Amino acid sequence: MVPKPSQKDTLRKLSGIGVRKQKITTRRKELPMEIHRITMADSSYPSSLRSIKDPPKELYFSGNIDLLESDCLAVVGARKATAYGKWVAHSIAKRAAAHDIVVVSGMADGIDTAAHRGAIEGDGGTIAVLGCGIDICYPQSNWDLWRKIAAQGLLLSEYSPGTPPMPFRFPLRNRIISGLSEVVVIAEAGLSSGSLITAELAADQGRDVYAVPGNINATSSIGGNKLIRDGAIPVVVIDDVLEAMGILEKRKSGSKNSHLGNDEKILLRSISQEGETTLDRLCKMTGKTASEVNALVTILEMKGELMTSMGKIFIAKY
Repeated sequence: MVPKPSQKDTLRKLSGIGVRKQKITTRRKELPMEIHRITMADSSYPSSLRSIKDPPKELYFSGNIDLLESDCLAVVGARKATAYGKWVAHSIAKRAAAHDIVVVSGMADGIDTAAHRGAIEGDGGTIAVLGCGIDICYPQSNWDLWRKIAAQGLLLSEYSPGTPPMPFRFPLRNRIISGLSEVVVIAEAGLSSGSLITAELAADQGRDVYAVPGNINATSSIGGNKLIRDGAIPVVVIDDVLEAMGILEKRKSGSKNSHLGNDEKILLRSISQEGETTLDRLCKMTGKTASEVNALVTILEMKGELMTSMGKIFIAKY
């Protein structure tokens, strides 16, 4: 007599349900840190969330919980982002992280992913607020990023472990992203982007809302441009965001360029003379190798002195 297939075997054959379930189970076991739970009764519950409308009654996390009480900046936007939008998100996050600002986002494709990666590259902290249980990596393409955030930052969710990602859960988690943050930046958003919900929630919570202006002919920029029209603060240069977080004011209180080394000052003067320049041009002007100039440019970019785009190098703010 042929044995009847078990329910598990049947599910495995239906649209890959078993395969997905097996992947999720495996990845739960590989989560690099333990999962913890806090409630509003705990002293470690973030103070920034206690005052928002409908604060989460409990939070599950894996990683560094101390990040919840740090200065936080939310960088969010569209999943289907342009290369420029992702560059903006990455650059803002990297610069903020270099100044000890924790970058908060939702680990979605596009802008969120670029923001988290920028924060990690800036050797800073980052918080991913998930629309599912933190033991589930969604989207699965962010598996490596999910592991890095668990190990170096903080995975956070109001949903218990095992809760699957569902469309209605993502707009709900946005109030946590904005609630944790002092400033919210919409790096790029079309009219249907969920980040517009985050912007609205942030305004209701009394947070500063910034938006990056985009091409008026591009559908990917309509949402962000409308936010600016309706009162969001435009990000003209990245320094605008750092000023909003109080970073540049702190730096300006010291002597000019006192935080720069001699080689950094020389390179900065060379770029100032040109207005904008290239790596090859800087090598000729300074007599340094490409690797030496690249290293100095990276340091100056992290210190907020330079910006790079499309192969050009220029002063961050004139």
